[in-house]
Amino acid sequence: MNLIDYVNRASARLDEAGVSFGHGTTNAFDEAAWLVLWRLGLPLDDLDGVAERPLADAEIATLDAFIGERIATRRPAAYLTGEAWLQGVPFTVDERVIVPRSLIAEVLAEGLIDPWLPAKVVRVLDLCTGNGSLAIFAAMAWPDVVVDAADLSKDALAVAALNVERHGMARRVTLHQGDGLRAVPADRRYDLILCNPPYVNAAAMSALPPEFRAEPEMALAGGTDGMDFIRTLLARAPRHLTNDAVLVLEIGNEREFFEAAFPHLEVVWLPTQLHDDAVLLVTRRMLEDGLKPASKAP
Repeated sequence: MNLIDYVNRASARLDEAGVSFGHGTTNAFDEAAWLVLWRLGLPLDDLDGVAERPLADAEIATLDAFIGERIATRRPAAYLTGEAWLQGVPFTVDERVIVPRSLIAEVLAEGLIDPWLPAKVVRVLDLCTGNGSLAIFAAMAWPDVVVDAADLSKDALAVAALNVERHGMARRVTLHQGDGLRAVPADRRYDLILCNPPYVNAAAMSALPPEFRAEPEMALAGGTDGMDFIRTLLARAPRHLTNDAVLVLEIGNEREFFEAAFPHLEVVWLPTQLHDDAVLLVTRRMLEDGLKPASKAP
């Protein structure tokens, strides 16, 4: 059996088992290719180049066991390989962090927020940094900025430290532990805040497939309507933003709940390949205007 035939066979096994995707791949074939290439130590971006490679019986047995582990445990493939890719950049991951997949990375790569930024960006905050991927993307996007990366989870920050070191960003990215904006100095202000917070509403949390329940719940669950963390963030954000600063926030599929929670807040929706309303941008002035207490009628 050659490699491409095995990938097709593994893809069928994954489909038949009903595993869920969304942690770097969106379908059984791509997931099977990733697992097979990784397990054999082959380049992950050159399936065509090794498609006709014959597999020894021992290799097939090893791959069968590996695919079987993915099916039996329902652990995301990234936890099995210890690595995930985001916008072509590799990151170390394990069960201490959610698998990096933030659409904010695409927004940064495409330069969608650039027209909204101050003339000079000096300091950036990546809030709920997880494994540090967005903080590292920000440092890559703007070589002159300094980046703070904050998270409540000490375990997540331990993984983030591995990625900061992996990408040589120790001088540019500083990690902070704490609850939301309380993690950073009270007088520190930023030109840009990035945040992919816990935003999944309670009903959606209860319906998540096992692959997503394998991730840290605290990084996903956002309360009854998914807005618990976001309410506190938006209320406190203006005091941490410079005059012309912006906040970029990911809310996934929660637009209905977001708009119900903040009915007077003007935002800019930033389109991505998968969604047109999963990532939003809001300026400091928008926050100050949209979150003012409603005036009482005379």
